[in-house]
Amino acid sequence: MKKGMRRMIADIDREVEYTSRLIGKRALDPRVMKAMEEVPREAFVPSSMMHLAFENGPLPIGYGQTISQPYIVALMSDLLQTQDDHVVLEIGTGSGYQTAILSRLVRQVYSIEVVSELGEISAGRLKDLGYTNVECRIGNGYAGWPEHAPYNGIIVTAAATHIPQPLVEQLVTGGRLVIPVGEPYEAQQLVVVTRGEGDHIDVSEILGVAFVPMREEVGGAARGG
Repeated sequence: MKKGMRRMIADIDREVEYTSRLIGKRALDPRVMKAMEEVPREAFVPSSMMHLAFENGPLPIGYGQTISQPYIVALMSDLLQTQDDHVVLEIGTGSGYQTAILSRLVRQVYSIEVVSELGEISAGRLKDLGYTNVECRIGNGYAGWPEHAPYNGIIVTAAATHIPQPLVEQLVTGGRLVIPVGEPYEAQQLVVVTRGEGDHIDVSEILGVAFVPMREEVGGAARGG
């Protein structure tokens, strides 16, 4: 493992320890941590930011978007509680980094991006890097991707002002939606929504976060993954 990668993994472990009372655990799923070790984060950051690729913080990727902090990527992936045979939806492809992590955890990933230029670049990057169980499109993040529903899990990498009902409806019973909720550039909470029988949902707030805002207009969701 590269020195930078070892440092990144150690930083994630320290963040987990620091936030353990909030997230309810002292270690993340080993499958998630293995994926974090295997996916080359440096391949998803701009060349000008390469020296910062393994720092435990977000980085700009152009188009007003960011690649998320490694700890948050790992935590959100853990909260999704994936299994090898799962099919998941990601709202906000961004750099493709979160997408690549998910692809190592599930059978199939569908991912939607609002910024067409960014989405096209990331889809090409994921293909070139060999992530073959990923399908990307440009679309409205609030509407989800009903053609491939239901999903075992949905992850949103941008802050919504409310929990989008179409996403909840596209979950299997027992499925999880991991999403930051709050006003743009104000206090936000990382939330886990679990779909129960019928219209019942369980909502759990995990910890405070800061994400770029989700956009509802046609074209979908801004993102930070």
